[in-house]
Amino acid sequence: VQLVESGGGSAQAGGSLRLSCKLSESHNVDYCVGWYRQATGKEREEVAVIDADGETTYADSMKGRFAISQDNSKRTLWLQMNDLKPEDTAMYYCAAGEGECVPNPEAYSAWGKGTQVTVS
Repeated sequence: VQLVESGGGSAQAGGSLRLSCKLSESHNVDYCVGWYRQATGKEREEVAVIDADGETTYADSMKGRFAISQDNSKRTLWLQMNDLKPEDTAMYYCAAGEGECVPNPEAYSAWGKGTQVTVS
């Protein structure tokens, strides 16, 4: 499966951005898709993920600010980001994998090329 992100850009602190990820094919029955991010000089970290049952998991620093959602019929994943902070500046990646969601980037077999988010 191929993943293509869009929607990144620049925002002021306190502002909002909405990221989209288009998948080239439908999911298997059991899957996990989500968003990771990587800031310069830091390791890639989980932002939010959603599984086949619609169960979501968020990193603590994103809870209450970010919302992940999906539309399987459109093969699209979104990340609504509100109350953005400068520390949210990073490259954001869409990821997809089979099985349950686990907080390990190595569990995801497909990655997009990323979309840059810059908050000032």
